[in-house]
Amino acid sequence: MTIFFKAAISDDVAFGMIERCFSHPDDYDGYLDIFGDHTERTVSWSKGRSVDEFKAEITEALRSAWESARYWQVYERREDRDDAGTNEIRRAAINLTRTYGGVIVITLSLLGRRSSTHDLELVFVCFQEDAQRRNFRVRYDGKFIPV
Repeated sequence: MTIFFKAAISDDVAFGMIERCFSHPDDYDGYLDIFGDHTERTVSWSKGRSVDEFKAEITEALRSAWESARYWQVYERREDRDDAGTNEIRRAAINLTRTYGGVIVITLSLLGRRSSTHDLELVFVCFQEDAQRRNFRVRYDGKFIPV
């Protein structure tokens, strides 16, 4: 059993962390993955791609998610805490929220090119109703979940 959802942060803290990464764009690459009831899309930020272009796609994806599902639970994944992998957390979030309608799961990974010290890996679980978010937190935050 694994604890997938153990490092919840506020969306404001998450946005601040994203901004810090973009203040040194030459040091990062990464990807954004969006999964919802009717969509699945991955956008990558590879070397040579404009930071402004990638940032605009992230901003639009988060804005679109906010318009559909305004109640967010954001989790930071870190290697130094021996957290489960981002894809494992993403899969768990998708599987555990299947019974809630309209949930959007977004993963954002901004990975350091020179070192993993400043990697940023976030999982946004976006709910249409606050009751769904509260239920999810009560059932899964900080708890062991069978894989």
